[in-house]
Amino acid sequence: MPLPPTCDSADHVHDVVGIGFGPSNLALAIALREHNATAAEGDRIEAVFFERQPAFGWHRGMLIDGATMQVSFLKDLVTMRNPTSEFSFLNYLRERGRLADFINHKTLFPSRAEFHDYLEWAAGHFDGQVEYGAEVVTVRPVPEQGPATALDVVVRRGGSADELVTHRTRNLVIAIGLEPVLPPEAPAGERVWHSHELLHRTPALHDPKRLLVVGAGQSAAEVTEYLHRTFPAAEICAVFARYGYTPADDSSFANRIFDPEAVDHFYAAPEDVKRMLLDYHHSTNYSAVDMDLIDELYRRLYQEKVTGRRRLRLFNVSRIADVEATGSAVRACVEFLPTGERTELEADALIYATGYRVGDPSALLGEVGEHCLRRPDGTLRVERDYRIATTDALRCGIYVQGATEHTHGIASTLLSVTAIRVGEIVQSLTAARSAAPNPPYALSR
Repeated sequence: MPLPPTCDSADHVHDVVGIGFGPSNLALAIALREHNATAAEGDRIEAVFFERQPAFGWHRGMLIDGATMQVSFLKDLVTMRNPTSEFSFLNYLRERGRLADFINHKTLFPSRAEFHDYLEWAAGHFDGQVEYGAEVVTVRPVPEQGPATALDVVVRRGGSADELVTHRTRNLVIAIGLEPVLPPEAPAGERVWHSHELLHRTPALHDPKRLLVVGAGQSAAEVTEYLHRTFPAAEICAVFARYGYTPADDSSFANRIFDPEAVDHFYAAPEDVKRMLLDYHHSTNYSAVDMDLIDELYRRLYQEKVTGRRRLRLFNVSRIADVEATGSAVRACVEFLPTGERTELEADALIYATGYRVGDPSALLGEVGEHCLRRPDGTLRVERDYRIATTDALRCGIYVQGATEHTHGIASTLLSVTAIRVGEIVQSLTAARSAAPNPPYALSR
């Protein structure tokens, strides 16, 4: 049984506690610092962040050599909100000594590895505000006479089940990111894994003879291309239910769905219009592949037909009907859907590029979740300023980043509106403080 949580040794009440420190809460930390730089002393907002990873990291397992961002560098952590910010991608390039070189590169889309380095560079400015290796296990309202205006956030430090510390805060911002999705029947293990582990797992593959990739989206195509390039003696089999990879719609007009004003339109729209917009623009973000990558895979497939040495096999209109992993191999039965014909394949590994789901913020809230209001479909009711609507018994602010596609639109989990969103959250925090100043709290022992 874990020990009772101890209290923050500083007996300090934070203005904001952030759960998670990926790009969204990193952008928030920047917005708060820039706000504080010009605010009067009594209007400054103090924040601390807790991140369960041991260090900053963003999709490290998919930093494939040659893979580029699918969003312009101008949609970095700050530029859409504050083009003069010192935390812009352009200033990062200047500090790294590559600004002229990048301009000569004539691209809006840096490599994924370079953009990750930009995020690490920005995160490095906030080491004093972030505690890594710290997992939030629950949140409790502070008992008061009348509505609760503060929360106790219980944090497990350093992976120790017994070292629990409580931090008190007037506001909470949850940005827990995405969770990889595996089909329930997938026997996850040494031979079967999700694509987000790609670069962590492939070093253990020694001279593989066959590798299977399941999925039809960008990650699946990237994994297929990477494995085909990295293991020249191996057969790479791509399995998906479509006839072919679907091109991503990144045309200029379609990209308006990621404009800041599109969030206003989506939020105000009736529910049937929200569903229509998500359906219409599904191909801008989900199960779609950059056209250049589609052309490259097709080029390789065709060239192998010409030479007669076929290593890239596409099992289209197909699914994995059965899979069994052993210590030395994985056996999969691939079913061709139109006829039911089945092909038995033995491979060194099976990689599921089957996407991600948004983490459920309410899973972290514990008893506080009982005070969070929900929509008729059971999803959280999130206001336009990204604050979760709560009962009258809870007056502190609980904000959420990412898990708002149902209320704020398809860009919610993407970088496109991140800079604007955190600016709106800072404005909301400032307005709430001005309207109803919070009294000081002491941590209960």
